Amino acid sequence: MSDRGALAGPDGALRCPWALSTEDYVAYHDEEWGRPVHGDDALFERLSLEAFQSGLSWITILRRRPGFRTAFADFQIAKVAAFTDEDRERLLGDPGIIRNRAKIDATLGNARVLTEWSPGELDGLIWSYAPDQDRRPAPRTLEDVPAVTDESTALSKALKKRGLRFVGPTTAYALMQACGLVDDHLADCVARGRPAG
Repeated sequence: MSDRGALAGPDGALRCPWALSTEDYVAYHDEEWGRPVHGDDALFERLSLEAFQSGLSWITILRRRPGFRTAFADFQIAKVAAFTDEDRERLLGDPGIIRNRAKIDATLGNARVLTEWSPGELDGLIWSYAPDQDRRPAPRTLEDVPAVTDESTALSKALKKRGLRFVGPTTAYALMQACGLVDDHLADCVARGRPAG
């Protein structure tokens, strides 16, 4: 991790330094990361992809996201929960995704758990752990951005208690960052505070 602040991109706009390593990252940073995400299926997708990312670079997941969406029925919880052993074997042989048995099993198992929840329950639970943004100073450099917080640790515990897997505190915090529960764009970044849409 660098102690650098926001850097100028090809268009001259200041961005978080991590966003400038690839064109894929620039688009993801500018259009998605840190913007509020709602909806059980949408959050299930983000939670699943963050779990697959564990131990890997996010760019690996981002570039395979279309393959993941195809393989996992667009992360529609009800459809994934109905996957059979044949589907599991298909996933284990699919070169368009990360073929990690434990992560695939966790995704299928998590979908089955979530079918028992009420509509909107996953959304409500995750968003109940969003910290008060007014009490969080904007990070000036990447070193000011935490990997884990009290809120992500509490969210991880709550998800695990409800039967979900591959949802450790670091994964939970990455989810919070990606889905706009926190705004970890650097203070001088062009995307900081940018509204959704």
